[in-house]
Amino acid sequence: MSPIDSESDPVVLAVDDDEEILETYRLWLFDVADVRTAVDGETALDTLRDDVDVILLDRMMPGLSGREVLERVRETDGEYLVVVATAVDPGYDVVDSDCDAYLPKPMSRERLVETVDRVRRRDEYPSQVQEYLRLRSLKRTLEAVKDHGTLGQRDEYRRLCERIDALEAECRDDLDDVDALG
Repeated sequence: MSPIDSESDPVVLAVDDDEEILETYRLWLFDVADVRTAVDGETALDTLRDDVDVILLDRMMPGLSGREVLERVRETDGEYLVVVATAVDPGYDVVDSDCDAYLPKPMSRERLVETVDRVRRRDEYPSQVQEYLRLRSLKRTLEAVKDHGTLGQRDEYRRLCERIDALEAECRDDLDDVDALG
């Protein structure tokens, strides 16, 4: 399995307090990425380098939480792609988070590789298209785990849908070939 198509393998920094999960990520991604690991948020921030393409970030960790790590990563000069990979179902706060994708655990190898590939390929498009794809991905995540009867009643979800619609209108000409990247 190697759907990631690039001139060089991406560098993935996997951050999780469970070393077995880190080993699973390493094994699942070994043929498509250079995987580095960190068992906590402080170590992740200390080892973060400019060559890192994607950060796989657990949400619940001792010390710095995934949210805190994400906030600090976004404060750096780097343009890192961050996939929150966690057993915690996303709350509506995911709408306001700055992650590029939300990947619920447990996951399959195929899903992990596909997600890393998808967020990486988004980087080839203009920033508005990237934002559209990021938000559309978060919308699908919410729709997969939340009750559909109450979803549309939430302000956060309505704001998300409105922003996606606005970006779609602005980027319509650029969206023809990017449907698979959402």
